[in-house]
Amino acid sequence: MIVLPFNRREKNRIQVVKGDLTKMKVEAIVNAANPSLLGGSGVDGAIHRAAGEELLRECQTLGGCKTGQAKITKGYLLPAKYVIHTVGPIWQGGQNNEAELLEVCYANSIKLAAENNIKTLAFPAISTGAYGYPLKEATAIAFKTITNRLFFYPDDILQKVYLVCFDRLTYQCYLDFWKYY
Repeated sequence: MIVLPFNRREKNRIQVVKGDLTKMKVEAIVNAANPSLLGGSGVDGAIHRAAGEELLRECQTLGGCKTGQAKITKGYLLPAKYVIHTVGPIWQGGQNNEAELLEVCYANSIKLAAENNIKTLAFPAISTGAYGYPLKEATAIAFKTITNRLFFYPDDILQKVYLVCFDRLTYQCYLDFWKYY
């Protein structure tokens, strides 16, 4: 696992990690979920497989989730105690409020984590997989939103936020972005 510290005010609270989100030993991981919350492909499917059947059963009681919203469940068989599910926007060319919706995903996930006194949180690159959001634009939104939101919480809440990159391309994009942020 490769870790790079953030180099601005929140450098001690944010880290980029190349690895598997489902193996992160944090209090909560964020699931880039689909609106049903019942599992799917990519990150969503991997989280459901790793967490076990109990996660699916709990998600069935939540009534789904709208784009931008966030809901929390237990982590079950995952190393993480909780899963924060958020539904990112499907890329439609950038003319349908995709940027605002993606920003709200990160903001609502952080808010829900803070409300639950979560100290360590790990995010995937929301909407950049099957939902087709351009990686560079999504990376900029993730960094901007997370750093701006962390400013409002003391260091004893959300002590560490990990940006977990599953593949080399995403990891390199995050590293390239950091050079200029």
